[in-house]
Amino acid sequence: MMDRCLEIVSNRPVCRDTWIMGFRSPELASATKPGQFVMIKVRPGIEPLLRRPFSVCGADEEHINILYRVVGKGTEIMTTIQAGVSLPVLGPLGNDFAEPAEGEMPVLVGGGIGVAPLLFLAQSMANRRLEFMMGFRTAGEIIRADDFQGPNTISLATDDGSEGHHGFVTDLLQHFLEKHKKLPLKIFACGPRPMLRKVAETALFHGIPCRVSLEAAMACGFGVCQGCVVKASPGGPHTYRYVCQEGPVFDAEAVDWSKFS
Repeated sequence: MMDRCLEIVSNRPVCRDTWIMGFRSPELASATKPGQFVMIKVRPGIEPLLRRPFSVCGADEEHINILYRVVGKGTEIMTTIQAGVSLPVLGPLGNDFAEPAEGEMPVLVGGGIGVAPLLFLAQSMANRRLEFMMGFRTAGEIIRADDFQGPNTISLATDDGSEGHHGFVTDLLQHFLEKHKKLPLKIFACGPRPMLRKVAETALFHGIPCRVSLEAAMACGFGVCQGCVVKASPGGPHTYRYVCQEGPVFDAEAVDWSKFS
């Protein structure tokens, strides 16, 4: 884990209310794995006081990239920052997805800004056959994988039917699993909690291993503030799990999905 000021090399919009920001740091780039995140303080001073967590959506030999959606004061400030400015960045934090075993076909399921760590995962598995499904509310919010050295083939779903399947990305998952019952698969998912609950239930029904990346509000990023707990599944060794320290990636069976609506 490193805590240092990193130079911003790029900061641009990629779709409606969603931006990609790149930092120069060979050390962080080499240490970060798909699924991990960083904590960023968006400007000096006390407003906003706390750092914000962001999943890493890609990396090369010298840079890491994050995706962020403009939802409040902190992310709105980020859109005004120019290349050449340096920001305090803490990371890499949390655990990673870990690539599937040889012979397992990865199935990536992302919703909204939750596609960020999956883009990084897909980049790391560029030489493997995989299935990538993305869901968004409308076509204007689609994050295009060609911006991220992602796979050429992606299945899309939009809630309003403006592009791709008219419905939820979990519909695409269900159709795929029904069509490929004999393939050895492993599911990786990140997105809104109701989506993750449906993915986990679908994976359990079909008997397919599933890893999910959970989003949570965080103040520290390494288990001190205790603000990012989720309920563990009944019968496990823990009652609660810390998303920042024990996650953000969990086996789907380790989470009590009854608490997710």
